[in-house]
Formats: sequence, structure tokens, C-alpha cells
Amino acid sequence: MDCGLDVGSTTCKYVLCSDTGEMIAQRYERHGSKQAEKVLEFLVELEERYTFTPQRDRVFLTGSGAGVIAPLIGGKVIQEVVAVAAAVERLHPSVRFVSEIGGEDMKTIFFKEHAGSKNKQVFMQSACSGGTGTFIEKTARKLGVADQLPRMRYAGYTLHKISSKCGIFAEADANTLVKAGVSIEEIIASLFEAVVYQNLATLTKGNTPLPEVLLLGGPNLFFAGLQEAWRVHLRRLWQERQVSLPAGRDAESLVLVPDNALYYAALGCVTLGRSEPPQVGLYQGYGKLRWWIDEGQHEQKKREGSTGLWTTAEELEQFKRHYQSPQRPSHARSTPSRALSACVIGCDFGSTTAKAVCLSPEKEVLLTCYALSKGNPIEDAKSLFAQIQAAGVRQPLGVGITGYGAELLKNIIGADAPVVETVAHAAAALHFFPDADCICDVGGVDVKILILKNGTVSDFRLNSQCSSGNGAFLQGVAERFDIPLEEMAQRAFAARAVPTLTMGCGVFLQSDIVNQQRKGWQADEILAGLCRILPLNVWVYAGGLNNLAAVGKKFVLQGGTHKNLAVVKAQVDFIRSKIPDAEIVVHPYSGEAGAIGAALCALERWESGEPTRFRGFAVIAGLTYRTTTAPATVCTWCPVHCQRTFIDVEIPGGKGRAWSKVPLPEGWERVIANNSCPKGLVEDVNELRAVKAELERIQHAYPNVAEMVRKQAFRPYAP
Repeated sequence: MDCGLDVGSTTCKYVLCSDTGEMIAQRYERHGSKQAEKVLEFLVELEERYTFTPQRDRVFLTGSGAGVIAPLIGGKVIQEVVAVAAAVERLHPSVRFVSEIGGEDMKTIFFKEHAGSKNKQVFMQSACSGGTGTFIEKTARKLGVADQLPRMRYAGYTLHKISSKCGIFAEADANTLVKAGVSIEEIIASLFEAVVYQNLATLTKGNTPLPEVLLLGGPNLFFAGLQEAWRVHLRRLWQERQVSLPAGRDAESLVLVPDNALYYAALGCVTLGRSEPPQVGLYQGYGKLRWWIDEGQHEQKKREGSTGLWTTAEELEQFKRHYQSPQRPSHARSTPSRALSACVIGCDFGSTTAKAVCLSPEKEVLLTCYALSKGNPIEDAKSLFAQIQAAGVRQPLGVGITGYGAELLKNIIGADAPVVETVAHAAAALHFFPDADCICDVGGVDVKILILKNGTVSDFRLNSQCSSGNGAFLQGVAERFDIPLEEMAQRAFAARAVPTLTMGCGVFLQSDIVNQQRKGWQADEILAGLCRILPLNVWVYAGGLNNLAAVGKKFVLQGGTHKNLAVVKAQVDFIRSKIPDAEIVVHPYSGEAGAIGAALCALERWESGEPTRFRGFAVIAGLTYRTTTAPATVCTWCPVHCQRTFIDVEIPGGKGRAWSKVPLPEGWERVIANNSCPKGLVEDVNELRAVKAELERIQHAYPNVAEMVRKQAFRPYAP
């Protein structure tokens, strides 16, 4: 018998074939970063259930983990693309183009006839996560639709621009669409669009995929919407390039997705292995593999890796005692309702969670609450304010708001103080630590470093595109390893050795993680390695601060990521390696710092005598809204032609827009999102004049002093 093993970045597959080539068995499972352990499980099953015998049967391997495992079991390694191509040629001789989408890479293969033989042209993508299965699943998990993803469709939905070149930029685009109130169905359809576009625009290198087309890999097999996107794009491409289709066949029938699309690499291993001499790939049993798992990999890790996040148990316990978060009020029972009757509310609508706090007039935190993002800021607002009302708040003194969803929500909920994120986080830190020199806020999708002089922000660094130093990247890796968020620190502290990871781009860091898995590093150790490299990515890569000592001596760590004590430990060790006498504190409300800052700004407004504009809990609970993205919403003020989204909300006193191309009755107000400039906020010339008048008023009230000096210095002069 011959066995083909595909040891991939996220899954392992095997096929077992008889001497005549007939398939006897197949299996597909996720390995959860334990490639060697999963292969051992497969081999035990093959020996016990199918009498797969050492020194008699043969085994051939492919995939990212094959290079380490093959020598331990006597197998021969076959390159992935070569294996896939061999299986396709044997099973589908008429196929001219193959797209295989895996967990973290994509492959396209062109079969071209030349002088009576077939030539193969191969293009691979393995560095960037854009367009791969892991990225699609990660975004779906964030939107809360991972279970529905296989059934979600492509056809019939309005599509939005999502970057297909880089997985990090694509995630940022998805966040923007969520913030703008775009429906989950439209975002997922746009993701399918981006994946197919990435394949056809980048990986084909200008070549035309000719029929028949074969789609392989888990995403192409499991996601019905992705198959729809392929068929729509290929039909359009063939029409544009005047490709002749076989007689009696329509475009849809020329795109094939076989039921065993997952196993083509493993099948190709068997196909190519059968042409090898009998002694090649002779299975030697799994004894050495078991030794490698139990002992060998640990010896190699000691040679290549470094120590864990702590040296002695006493050091770790002392750190935990010093930095363990104090108990704080977090629900209604912790604060009397009479205290909550006079308070201000601060809200931070972030990329992954929405947070809110209630502050007393004396600036005491009375209540904190949060809600996981439901994929729509309006729904997040409903959830937060329902919790606040249930805690006993009736009529707040004021409402402050910050975060990604602030711009959309400020008029809908009647916010008194819409606050820029950097201002909110600086106010929250200075409230508790007025002598701070630097604030490091690590959030879900960005990193903010605020440098302070005399209690005011003198400089700041913001990284909102790359995921290398933020919480969402850490969370994504933990989810991939099936580790709950609350267990990340505990699991990272359990590692006694950690791999050496590369500082820099999150995409390359993801590729580095796969390489470390091949060497036998386990989930706990990889998480500890990520925590250790995070300070470098935050301070050096994102912040560009090579001379940390010039910043100051007192550092405040805040943001939800710093609730993870393993991250705090890495931060403390890194900062003190640069500044031995540095004072490093963690904000007592690290995850809610933005909301506290917004509440403090709202409190200042109330103290000046301004009445609140808050619309009330009943109005927010009963909000009815609809979103529209259509040709009628496209902005035509400039050649960019932004595909705007109109978010129409039913609000008492709404003026409506009967004159609009998308009419709106009285009692409704419109918020315009996905515009690139202020002109995109208006629909007609009259509104544009009003925007220009407001901009001129602001410029007159706050003149550009630098421009005034320039004009004065370079004014015409006649001698």
C-alpha cells in the first residue's frame, strides 16, 4: 500500500491507496499547531485499522511540515505544487487552470499544450495572508458569522472595496465597513470578491485562465459564496477576452469543484510515488517520530530558542502580585443606584469591543461595562446603553464618545463630547498618573504612543495598518490554536522556552510562526514568543522610538491588550532593559481608558453649564435604521467616485430628505459613511455650499499661522 500525507499549515490530510491505485481510506483534520502529533495519530490509525506495515508499505509527504517529519518515518518529500499537478493531470486531463487556496497560501497552475505535451506554469503566494482561508475565517469570526460562513452567498449583494493585496489592509477595510454600518452579508460577499480578485489579478501574472478550471482547497470547497464569485468573474473574463467555450457547455459548468478537493496534494504524492523505485519512501514505523515528539524536539528547542518569560518562580509571583489588576466596580450591585443617578457616561466604540463607564461629578468610576462588537456600531450602542440603564442610570449629566464608531454615532445618540482617541486616552492616563512621561495604548487594531511634557501631549505615534503589535493579532493566533482569550497569559507563562520570532510586519510574523511550528514549537511557546516580540514591534517598529530613554522614566500601559499579564511582563522587561530605573504602571482600567477619557471631557462640558444633548435611553433602545449602498449613493463631486453608504436612522424630529436620489421621509436623519473627503458628506449643491461656508468659518476663526508667516516672508518687495 502507498500513503500520501499532506502536512499543511492548519490541517493534516492522508489518503491510503492499494497497490492498484484504488483509494482505501482518507482523513482530514486540523492539527492545532501540533503537526507531528497529528501525523503520529494518523500513522497509529493506519497501522491498527488498515494494517499499514513498516518495511513493506510506502509513505510520501508534502506540505509545510513534511521536511521535518519525513526523515523520521522513512518517507520521501514531494513539493506541493508538483504533487497537486500530478493528481490533476491524472484525474482531470482536460483542465487548463487550477486554483488551490489553503490556510495560509495560494497556488495557481496553468497547463499549456505545446508540441503534443503539457507544460506547467506555477505561481505561488506564501508570504501574505490576503486571500487565504485563514484570513477569511478570521474576519468571519470577528463578525460573528464563522458558523454561517459556508452558507453565505456572493450573488445579489452590493460589493465594497476591500484590499486584496494584503491581509492586514483587508482587515482594516472590513473594520471601516463595519463602522459605516454595512451589513455583514455585504462584507462577506466583498471578502469573496477580494479573494477571487487577488487570484486573478495577482497570481495569474497576466495569463488568462482557460476552461476547464479546477478549484481546490478547503475554502474553495466549503464556501458556496466563493464558488459563486469564481464563476461570475471567470464568465466575465472569458467574455472580455473572447475565449471560445467548448460546444454545448456554459461557463458555470466549466468551473469544477470536486468533492475530494482537499486531498489532491496527498493523491499526487501517491501518484508520483508509484513511479519511484520500491525502496524509496519505505515506511520505517513511527518510533522515531514518537521519540522526536517526546524528546528530540525539546533538545532542538533548547539549542535554538531562549528562556521563557520568567527565570524563577519567585520572580513570576512577585511580578503577578505587583501588576495583578485590582478589583473594580463592574456591575450594578457594586454601586448604589442613587450614586448613578448623577453621573456622566463615556463610551469607546472600538474595533473589537465597545466599552462604557459612568463617572461621578467627583470623577470616581461608578460603573464599567462592555459589549463584544456585533458588527454594527448602532447595535453596539443599543447593547451598552441597555446595560447602563439596567444599572440604574436614568438621565446622565452628559455623554462623551470616542473610538472607531464615534463619528457615525455622535449625532444618533446625541453625544455632548465627541473626542479624538488620542485626546481621550491621554486624559484617562493623566487623570490617574498626572506625572506620566509616556502613555502606551495597545488596542485591538492600532497602537498609540503618547509622549508627554508638563502634562500635555508633545508628540504621538500611531500605527493603524500593521497588526504586528496589536491585540487583534495576538487574539487571532490564540484562536487559531483554540486557546480562549482569558487563558492566553496563563498558557504563555507555562512555556519554559520560546522561539525566536522576527520583529516587523504581521504578515511575515505569521509566516515565521508557521516555520516555528515545523520545528516542533507548541502553542504555549509560540504565544510566549509573540508576547516577547510585541514590545519591539510596539516601540521600535510601530513607534520608531530607538532611543527609549529620551522619552522619560514613567510609562503608563493601557489598552485591552495590557490586560494580558504576559504582555505586561514582556513590556516591563523590555523597558527596563533600556531604562533600568523606569517606573512602569498599568492603568487600573486599561481596557476602558478611552471611555474614561471621553467621560472626563463630557464632565468638563457639564461643569461649564452646558445642558446635555443626549437623546435618552428609550430613543436608543428603539432605534430603527437601514443602510443603502447603490449607484444612487455614489459621490460625483470628484473623479474618485466614492461608493458611499447612506445610514438612515429614525429619530424624533428628523428632517428627512424628500429631494434626495434616495428619498427620506420626515422623522428620519441620514448619516453618510465611506466618503474620502468632506464633500462626500453632502448630496447636492446647496449642502456643498453650507460645507464650504463652515470650512471658511473655521479657517477664519483658527487661521493657519504658518501660512500667514510664509506670505509675509515672501511678499513682493520693490526696492
